[in-house]
Amino acid sequence: MIRKVIVYKDDFINFYKSQDTKVQEKIEYVLDLLRFERQVPKKFYKLLENTDGIWEVRVITTFKSIRILCFQDKGDLVVLTNCFLKKTQKTPKKEIKMAERLKKDYLNEKYGGQ
Repeated sequence: MIRKVIVYKDDFINFYKSQDTKVQEKIEYVLDLLRFERQVPKKFYKLLENTDGIWEVRVITTFKSIRILCFQDKGDLVVLTNCFLKKTQKTPKKEIKMAERLKKDYLNEKYGGQ
């Protein structure tokens, strides 16, 4: 395994559980790319510009375009924060802000605000 993927808080889990089996399988496929591929293609995983280290996991199905926001901790740990159905060209600012806030909360909990 190249990277370990964990979930922080409930947003991702609630979203995942609300999807049908086919969509869940597609999400798992893309997360497995993160776990096992050294070079993940940009169409599946890319750093969002002008953010505090927020990455976007892209899951594209026939009917939905799903985005999972996350960040990296210590290089090989990917922490999933929040996710949503993408309906516009740009990633919504409120989703990025939520991911940045969750990242800050996570780092404060784990490292005590160092």
